[in-house]
Amino acid sequence: MHVQPQRIDLDHVTGLYRTYGDDLDRVREKQRRLLAPPQSMQAQLDDIEAEITYLLLRESRPETVVEIGTFHGWSTTWILQALRDNGTGHLHSYDITDNVVRGVPADLRAGRWTFTQGDARRNLEKIPTAADFLFVDAAHSARFARWYLQHLFPRLTRGIPVCVHDVFHGSRALPFTEGAVVLRWLAERGTPYFTASRAHAPETYDRLRDVKRKLALGLPLRDSHHNPMIFFNLP
Repeated sequence: MHVQPQRIDLDHVTGLYRTYGDDLDRVREKQRRLLAPPQSMQAQLDDIEAEITYLLLRESRPETVVEIGTFHGWSTTWILQALRDNGTGHLHSYDITDNVVRGVPADLRAGRWTFTQGDARRNLEKIPTAADFLFVDAAHSARFARWYLQHLFPRLTRGIPVCVHDVFHGSRALPFTEGAVVLRWLAERGTPYFTASRAHAPETYDRLRDVKRKLALGLPLRDSHHNPMIFFNLP
């Protein structure tokens, strides 16, 4: 059953780590194996942002998840791990390349995944309006952001969790990028967002690292500390 999402902030996220820490530990080890030979998957998300995505999926228990941008499938596998652990939900993924098809293990995708190859902008009618969780990690241009803000977001239900990658590689989003456009759009609507970006929100990043250490989740999957993703509820 779908659960009404809560506001995404530091207290909520730290609470999710504590609630689902044991499950997250098991999933991290499954994901670690995907990074090792012979799979050797290329990972895009850093650990904390991948984990937060998993935790939000566990808590909100969506029935329909939309992922725009898959590349080799690191984010796809995290999402599918959450749906499998929930025992419910289906993922609809979109990308112009089909690398992900070779990367996602068959047992993980069976019965819970639909992949559509092609530009999401040309497949808008195929994106389910019933989506109750949205993950965006595709073209990071201002033009692409304006497209989904104008054409995709209005089709979806208000309040659903949204994840947008590659916003805060630095203390500020670069001008004329997807991140700058999305942040301005959120500000105009008075909608808060959450990020664990080390560059933009170092205190939040340190707090979550401390929570992870206390839960024995500190051993990294990837040696990376950018965490540029933002999370918010769709206004």
